Amino acid sequence: MNFALTEEQKMVKETAARFADEVLKPQAAHFDHTHEHPAEACAALGELGFMGIAVPEQYGGAGMDYISYVLGLSEVSRGDASVGVIMSVCNSLYCFPVMTFGTEEQKQAFLTPVASGAKLGCYGLTEAGAGSDPGAMRTTAVLDGNEWVINGEKKFITNGNVATYAVIAALTDKAAGPKGISSFVVDLENCKGFKVGRVEEKMGICASGTAELVFEDARIPKENLLGQPGGGLKQMLTTLDSGRIGIGSQALGIGRAVLEEALAYSQTREQFGKPISAFQAIQWKLADMAAALDASELLLLRAAWMEDQHVHFEKQAAMAKMFAADSAMAAAVEGVQILGGYGYSKEYAMERHMRDAKITQIYEGTNEIMRLVIARNLLKGK
Repeated sequence: MNFALTEEQKMVKETAARFADEVLKPQAAHFDHTHEHPAEACAALGELGFMGIAVPEQYGGAGMDYISYVLGLSEVSRGDASVGVIMSVCNSLYCFPVMTFGTEEQKQAFLTPVASGAKLGCYGLTEAGAGSDPGAMRTTAVLDGNEWVINGEKKFITNGNVATYAVIAALTDKAAGPKGISSFVVDLENCKGFKVGRVEEKMGICASGTAELVFEDARIPKENLLGQPGGGLKQMLTTLDSGRIGIGSQALGIGRAVLEEALAYSQTREQFGKPISAFQAIQWKLADMAAALDASELLLLRAAWMEDQHVHFEKQAAMAKMFAADSAMAAAVEGVQILGGYGYSKEYAMERHMRDAKITQIYEGTNEIMRLVIARNLLKGK
């Protein structure tokens, strides 16, 4: 088993790490406080090719692999988890389904602008009554001549307030239930009947916009259907598998930031005449963090490698996302404890890391759902 990175993968990791340290970390607290969209940082990531890492160059992407995606996204998230999730959604939840299920015309029109970083994308699945249960979806799309008419509201959509393009899931056959779900590519800026609804005030990832998408007799061209009618559920599940690698990578980056800060603080903070890093209680916390984060990275790299090989990776993606998210949250709790009162203060980044880590256990499949996905695959012998 070869754990060595290729020269290209090393370059991605080094470039992302430098960008995190020089660009993202110095401004992360500002954007967290103001809730501003970090437009310049996102544009710079686009220029680096990070908004479409695995998208072929002919469609504006970097033409790299998913291992590079894990390496790049985890470093970006170490610098700023909000920017990390913006990058993750563009790559995993938007570019992946358009690249995988789109026609050549759809790829040229809707994939290239996002993969190149010129525009942002989002993914509209969740609704107020349909999160872990997509079968409860109420948004509908009805064919009227040469146009689809969409009605409904999507909830908690990352990038929803800043995206130009969206992949939207809607019922095209109510009687068929989940098998009647279809996917559409929507140009939000040129869609009459669409508006951005509520933009959420959140605990963490505050520089990443999370919004409602409201469709009221919104009309889109007939050819904006992604794949076949009724194929939306299968597309959705495949897309979420890829997305979970992204969120696991975001969690890994947050965990690495926690460990970095905890190590630095523990070696300078003195109690009883010596640095607190000299105490076994602190050393054990640091050791547990490091081991869990390394294990998370290995799980993520395995899932990414399997995606690159085009083999079934649902279980591995769920394992990686679940373990990385739990590890990041556990690290953040202990990180705050190591810093003590300073860990609870906004003077230090640690409290932001704790707020940012929590969402990784919730979105793109709660960790409870991840355990169900893993168990389902185990019981099927996969």
